[in-house]
This record gives sequence, structure tokens and C-alpha cells, in this order.
Amino acid sequence: MSEELLFDPQMLRVGLTLALYLLFPLLIIAIFKRKAWMQRCGTVVAAYIAGLLMALTGLTHLEPDSMEEMVFEQWQTMIMNIAVPIAIPLMLFKCDFLLWTKALPKTIIAIATGVLSVALAALSGYWLLGEWHIPYAGKVAAMLTGIYTGGTMNFNALGTILSIDKTVMGLVLAFQMIITVPVLFSIITGGYKLMRRLLPYQDETTPALRRQQRQMEPPVQEVENYNDIFTRENILGELAALGLSILFFVISVAAAYLAWWLGWTPKNAEDPSQPVISELIVILVITTLSIAASFSRKVRELPKTFEMGMFFILIFSVVVASLFDWHAISAETWGIGVFILWMLFFSLTLHFLLCRLFHVSGDLYTISITALLCSPPFVPPVVGAMGNKKVLISGIVIGLVGYAVGTYLGVGVAWLLGVL
Repeated sequence: MSEELLFDPQMLRVGLTLALYLLFPLLIIAIFKRKAWMQRCGTVVAAYIAGLLMALTGLTHLEPDSMEEMVFEQWQTMIMNIAVPIAIPLMLFKCDFLLWTKALPKTIIAIATGVLSVALAALSGYWLLGEWHIPYAGKVAAMLTGIYTGGTMNFNALGTILSIDKTVMGLVLAFQMIITVPVLFSIITGGYKLMRRLLPYQDETTPALRRQQRQMEPPVQEVENYNDIFTRENILGELAALGLSILFFVISVAAAYLAWWLGWTPKNAEDPSQPVISELIVILVITTLSIAASFSRKVRELPKTFEMGMFFILIFSVVVASLFDWHAISAETWGIGVFILWMLFFSLTLHFLLCRLFHVSGDLYTISITALLCSPPFVPPVVGAMGNKKVLISGIVIGLVGYAVGTYLGVGVAWLLGVL
């Protein structure tokens, strides 16, 4: 790179923006550790807002077809392609899926009906609204299935698998945040009280199970606790977890390469000798390896793995939100917002009716839709608002299982819609 290009104002702007992609997550974490309002807001929402502000101020929109824009887009793509595959193992290592068998008896009903509702909402939305010329309607349905059963991690994994245009991903995330955040806000500010009236059931637990649950129940602040994340006591364990995550990433890429070499995946049409790495294989292999590793007690006891994974998710969230281009919104893209509204209305309504059918309590329904629609880090603020810590472990388990199955479910929806 020439000295003239290095000190070009546009290249300096690129460097500043890339630095902000790292600094914003660090700033968000620092505020989260100290301020209750950030803990109520949630780190992921804050990261989306930071990225949107970068986009709306024009910081991330460079001169079209310029060298600077090409370099910047390459960096954005690289960051997104690396952040989530590294985050997936780190976030799943901490999951004790055996807790699933020990949680409240109704928890399995809450998550099964919730996941079913989201999948049916995506399929019905595609069949009802696909004719509205929604860009990549089938792929959008699959990505929304992932984000509304798992979270941003699953959303990006599916976006990678399905090769979604980055601009479309930015639009989907922007609409998703604009529509979903008010739902979360309404829950925290009293919506749970209405659910208690509409679902006035009690959780069926034995005294022994209640005692066991209290022993399992983590403190509310422990779900996303960034204290001591880079201390001398934890750093070796964190490096071990990061190394294991990178190893799984390398294995998954090697598996995708082997599948190409054996002729199991499509060849490059322009140059058949050029390896084609299947993102589907990479993501599914790394997710499967991570779930398997989580059954090891030594892996689960590695310190701060969930928080490290969240750090990479925050980086991804800032980058993706910064891709939002207001000028890209048109009559065609407004259909994405309508699609998301349909998914929320249909999934929440169907999930509510099924919970009423199976006598799931109002608080468990509330915490299950929080965990599925917004991911586990949003569970503690809602639990705190409800004042019912009894459903904390259920919400965490539901959210973690959602992380594990979200990508698989999104792939299934994409397959059913013929876009895979």
C-alpha cells in the first residue's frame, strides 16, 4: 500500500471505523459493568444502536466503487466471517444441557411450543407474504427463524450459509430491532402482569425438585458477568477456551474442504479446481463439536467463555448494524418489516394458545418468549422486573437450547422453502 494511499483521508476514515468496531463493544461492556440502565437495555441492543448510529451518520458509507470502499467491505466481510464461528463454541461451552432434564416440568413444553410457533410463523409468512416481492423471502424466513429461536449468532450463521447480501442482512437486523425492542420494553414495563392473568397456572414441581432448582439457580447477574474477565487468574483458562474454539473452526473448515474434495458439495462453476468451502458444513460442524464439548465438565468450567463469546457477538452486531443503508429502503424492502411483524404476531399468539392448552404459567410463557426472541442475556432483566427468580433457570435453559437448535431449525426452514 503506497504512502499516498495510507494517508488518504478516506483510508484514515476506514481505519477509524474499523477501530470503532472494536472500541464500541469494549465501551458497552465497561458501561454494562457499572450502570443498571445498560444492564436493563442489554449489550446486544446497545451494539445495534452503535452500529446504526455509525450508518446513519454516514461514517460507514464511502464513495461507491472506490478503492477505499472495496478495502472497507473486505474488512467488514472478514470480521463477520470470523466473529461468529469463534463465538459459537465460546457461548456453547458453558451450557450444561443436562440441566434440561432437571428444570421445571413445564419448561420442555414451553420451548417445544415456542420453537414450533416460530417455525410455523416463518413458513406461513413466506407463503402469505412471499408474493410481496420481499428480497430473498425464503432466506429471510430462515434467518428470522434462527434469530427468533437462538439469537444473533444463529442469524449470522444462517446468513453465511445462505449467502445473503450484506445490505439485506443490515436491513433485516434494523427492522428486527425496531420491531422487537418495543415488545421487550412492553414486557418489562408490565406486560408480564397481563400474562399472569391470562395464564393463571402454577408450575407443577415437587418439594425435592424445588430444592434442587434452588441449588442450580445462578445469581441473576451471573448470566452475563464481565467482572474479572481479563484477570491473571482467568487468562490461562480463557486462552485455552479461545484456542479450543479456533481448533473447532479449523476442523470445520477442513471438513468442508474434504467434502469438496470428495465431490459432496458443488464445484466452482468458473474454475472447478478452485476449492469451495461450504458455509453450511462449517457452521453445522462447529456447532455440533461445541455441543459435544459442553458435556465435558472441564470445558464447562473454563472461565468467562460465555462473556468472551458475547464480545465477538457484540463486534459482529456493531458491524452488521453499520451496514444499514437508509437509501436502500423502498416499497420492496418495507415488506421485510411486514414479514417480521407477521412472525412476531403469529408466533406469540400461537405460542400463547399452546401454553394455555398445556397450562403453562404466565411467568414461564413470558420468560420463554424473552429467551427465544431476545436470547439468554435478556432473561435476567425480565426476571428482575417480574420479581420471580424461580423462572430464571428455565429461561436460561430455554435460551441456551435455542442457541443450539436455532441454526439447525433455520436450515430446515430453508430446505423446506427450497432456498438451500
